[in-house]
Amino acid sequence: MDIEIGKKIQLARKESGLTQEQAAEKLSVSRQTISNWENEKSYPDIISVIKMSDLYGISLDILLKGEEKMSNNYLQYLEDSTNVVKSNQKKGKTILISVYLLIWSFAMIVFWWLILGHSSINTTRIYIISTGDEHRRRLENMKLVI
Repeated sequence: MDIEIGKKIQLARKESGLTQEQAAEKLSVSRQTISNWENEKSYPDIISVIKMSDLYGISLDILLKGEEKMSNNYLQYLEDSTNVVKSNQKKGKTILISVYLLIWSFAMIVFWWLILGHSSINTTRIYIISTGDEHRRRLENMKLVI
């Protein structure tokens, strides 16, 4: 159905059996405003579209698009359309958690280096070249710090 928005509004009003005057009164606008919407001289705001949907007893899909593909519940549709905001919030939380984990990991590495790094500085590397008594004597004479 390829009808302009004004014609869709007019068709929905007529199918609900209301005159422009009656619709205007129930929507708290002037009759001229209804006429302007139907003739596409101006367009209704989202609140007025929702009120028209309720007044005419049709879904927003049919009123605006002429089809029933979206959910009949306009609140669900509005919630679905804000998924970008939810996605950005999740992305922000993920980045924040990643930064915290990175800082924690860096702190653990520094802590590990401070605690274990200093003791490894005093260790002696042992190169065993010979075997037997000479080897045992060298080990007895060395001071090992582990």
